[in-house]
Amino acid sequence: MMGFFSSEVRESKNEEILHPILKEAKVSLYIKREDLIHEHISGNKFRKLKYNLLEAKRKGCDTILTFGGAYSNHIAATAAAGKLVGLHSIGVIRGDELAKDLDRTLSENDTLRFASDNGMKLKFVSRNDYKQKTSEYFLESLKREFGLFYCVPEGGTNDLAVRGCEEILTTDDGMFDYICCAIGTGGTISGIINASLTHQNIIGFPALKGDFLSDEIKKYTHKTNWSLTKEYHFGGYGKINSTLIEFINTFKQEQNIALDPIYTGKMLYGLFDSIQNGTFTKNTRILAIHTGGLQGILGMNKKLSKKKLPLITI
Repeated sequence: MMGFFSSEVRESKNEEILHPILKEAKVSLYIKREDLIHEHISGNKFRKLKYNLLEAKRKGCDTILTFGGAYSNHIAATAAAGKLVGLHSIGVIRGDELAKDLDRTLSENDTLRFASDNGMKLKFVSRNDYKQKTSEYFLESLKREFGLFYCVPEGGTNDLAVRGCEEILTTDDGMFDYICCAIGTGGTISGIINASLTHQNIIGFPALKGDFLSDEIKKYTHKTNWSLTKEYHFGGYGKINSTLIEFINTFKQEQNIALDPIYTGKMLYGLFDSIQNGTFTKNTRILAIHTGGLQGILGMNKKLSKKKLPLITI
């Protein structure tokens, strides 16, 4: 199935992390480098889009439409994936104020400029209208405007996305006791849970505040070998501070692995903190999933610069 996306797509690999905290705890940690799958369609975005794009082709659709914010990894990945497989793409973007001076918006926003450069047609809607994005009325209005399209939800999570995320784990990953990943909409961890073995425990690190994610995950899996560690969201989606920035930059310097500040950076910060606090017994083997999202660092650094905070090393 990788061949559908051409030779540009690579298999991910597991890299061992060596660190004094791990050595002292006598815990082994590997990172699955899903961020290396593709330069622009990396990590869980590739996994989520794979079967959706195949389904769009099967249904005879030549256009894929999806939703996202101005710095959305999903928007950028959908634009790149659509171009790669020969599908037109439409991105419904939250924030109609961004359309008032589109040239300026594209010059200042690397994510939207990348999506546009990859052929994505951008439709900006008000925040109130965006809240109605799943309503039948709103979707019908989009069909009247754009014609027939294949719709992928915001964040990309649906049954086909979960099926794609089930392919993150391989038979070689059966050696691990714990598998950890960040959570946005719940699709990635659901696929991982479905593919996990009976002796494995899956830990999710939500990037958002709130208790709704458990119910979302239960829509896609009946297994119970999972739990959520909720105290490392750093204030909520898209929010970070100098402590997290320092961790991400130090990790890049020591391990030569870049982390995004929205998902994987928070997950690994939380994982290291948990290890240091004695959460895991000796000789535990942990696999952490790097879900990509590195394209968002440029946008985050612009926000950090305005707040006079340290920047994330790219």
